[in-house]
Amino acid sequence: MLRIILSPGRIEGFRREVMEFFRVHGRAFLWRETRDPYAVMVSEFMLQQTQTARVTEKYAAWLERFPTVRSVAQAELSDVLSLWNGLGYNRRAKFLHEACKRICTEYGGIIPDDAETLDALPGIGVYTARAICAFAFGKAEVFVETNIRAVFIHCFFAGEAADGDGGENGGAGGGIGTGRGAGAASPAVPDSDILPLVEQTLDAEDPRTWYYALMDYGAHLKKTAANPSRKSASYARQSAFRGSLREARGAILRQLSRQKGDLVLGDIGAGEGIDADRLEKAAAGLLAEGLIRKEGERYSLG
Repeated sequence: MLRIILSPGRIEGFRREVMEFFRVHGRAFLWRETRDPYAVMVSEFMLQQTQTARVTEKYAAWLERFPTVRSVAQAELSDVLSLWNGLGYNRRAKFLHEACKRICTEYGGIIPDDAETLDALPGIGVYTARAICAFAFGKAEVFVETNIRAVFIHCFFAGEAADGDGGENGGAGGGIGTGRGAGAASPAVPDSDILPLVEQTLDAEDPRTWYYALMDYGAHLKKTAANPSRKSASYARQSAFRGSLREARGAILRQLSRQKGDLVLGDIGAGEGIDADRLEKAAAGLLAEGLIRKEGERYSLG
C-alpha cells in the first residue's frame, strides 16, 4: 500500500478546487434534498451501478408508492419488482425488500445509524452503509465510489498508467509523484491507496456536502478528460447489454410485470426478440435468486 501524507496546504488547495467547481456546477437531485434515512437508503440502492438520469425517473414514483420502510416490508415482492422495472439489476429490489423486512423485525422500523450494522443487511455493502451514514446522519465515514475515485486519481495519481497505457501520462490536476516507476508500465491504483487520501481530505463537519462535491467533480472529469477511473485497479469495462444475459433477465421481468400473470418463455421471447437459450439461462438465474417462480412451464414474479 502506498501511503501519501498530505500537507495542510495541499489539503486546503484540493478542497478549494473541488468546492469551487461544486459551487458553480453542482447537480440537483431529489435525494439530495432530504435527510430522511429511508429516502436516502432508497436512493443508494437505486444508484448502485445505475446512472443518475435513470434513477431520477423512478425515485419520486417509488417514494409515492412506498413512503416508508414498513410500506416496502409489507408489500408483495411482485409489486416491488414491478415498480423497480426499468432500473436494471433487479436483485437490488429484492435486497431492498428483504432489508426493509429486517429493519422492521430487528430495529422496530428505524434505520440504524451505524455502518457496521447497516453493512450486515441484505444488499448493503461497505460503500452503501457508509454513504447512508454520511448522507442521512452526517457521519464522517470514509468511503470511495466511481466518481470519488476519479477525482483522487486525477489529482494525486496523474502519473499512473491507464489500462493499456505505458509509462506516465502526466496530466493536469496537480498530481504528486508516487514513485511507481516512471517510464515503465505502472500498476493500477488500488482503493487501498486512495482511501487514506479520502480520510485526510474529508470535511468532518459537513461530509454530506463534501461527498456530493467530490461526486459531481468526478462525474465532470469523466466526461471532459480521459476517464481517470481507467487507472484504477477496480476499473472494469461493462459488457455490451445487447445480446447479454442482463438483457434477457430484464425482458423476463418486464414482460411478467406487464402481464400481471404467468407466461411461458416462448411468449416472452416472441415479445422481446430474445433467443430461447439466453432466456432459459436468465430464467434459471432469476429462479435461484427468488425473483420469479415456475409452475410447470409457466413463470410468474416471485
